[in-house]
Amino acid sequence: MKNNISIIGVPMDLGQSRRGVDMGPSAIRYAGVVDRLEKLNYSVDDLGDIAISRPDKAHDAREGNLRNLKQIAEANERLAQLVDAQIKEGKFPLVLGGDHSIAIGTLAGVAKHYDNLGVIWYDAHGDLNSEETSPSGNIHGMPLAVNLGIGNESLTNILGYFPKVKPENVIVIGARDLDPGEKELIAKLNLQVYTMHEIDRVGMPKVMEEAISYLKERTDGVHLSLDLDGLDPTEVPGVGTPVLGGISYRESHLAMEMLHESEIITSAEFVEVNPILDEKNKTASVAVALMGSLFGEKLK
Repeated sequence: MKNNISIIGVPMDLGQSRRGVDMGPSAIRYAGVVDRLEKLNYSVDDLGDIAISRPDKAHDAREGNLRNLKQIAEANERLAQLVDAQIKEGKFPLVLGGDHSIAIGTLAGVAKHYDNLGVIWYDAHGDLNSEETSPSGNIHGMPLAVNLGIGNESLTNILGYFPKVKPENVIVIGARDLDPGEKELIAKLNLQVYTMHEIDRVGMPKVMEEAISYLKERTDGVHLSLDLDGLDPTEVPGVGTPVLGGISYRESHLAMEMLHESEIITSAEFVEVNPILDEKNKTASVAVALMGSLFGEKLK
């Protein structure tokens, strides 16, 4: 990992329907992310939060079956430009959310710097819906599909190119709540998905060994997109779409430790921290602890 980290906050809550996730970046900062990383001898530049414009009537702006499309597209364009600029300066972009729709902008800014970018999507959900398949119209359920080039052009074409990633370079870890349209797309694209069934059956060490080995062979950089709802909600109560039966706190630390040892991660984002739904900032604290492991923190 690069020694210089740029933190970018994205106070986005327009991609879903529960208020409060826009305060996620502030909660993560309050939980001590900068101090944690500086103690690991990284140089950290916190760039603050990008601006998010609001629809005239909050959470009621629809274009077809897409909620708040215009505002989400504009914010992700700004995010993509900032991520792009930080990579050009030799910085590691660490993006704090905010709902998962921000992965559209993060990956747009990252992917242009790689010929064969890999993605680890650590999440309870596939985020593989489109306008046609989404039950809700919430764009935070669509970013992985968008980055594969599937969806509304104002989202897929951010920074003027698509797709951002190839299906064969994507690995989903922790899935346990997939819509019918997502299951069809997974089968159609032959996406590599480790559901909780696989994690329970073979264990997190085996899952991560396979994922790391697979991506090392065929990619020139790997982006980690970690949704806190990938963990079990008993560990992280402050998420908007909790699903029981998730990855444990310790399994997640092991996954992050193995990713650090592999030296394959070149950018990352941590999303869906909602302090309104949280207990004493527990979820943000877990996010910061996982970042510590990802960036090399060890028990001894």
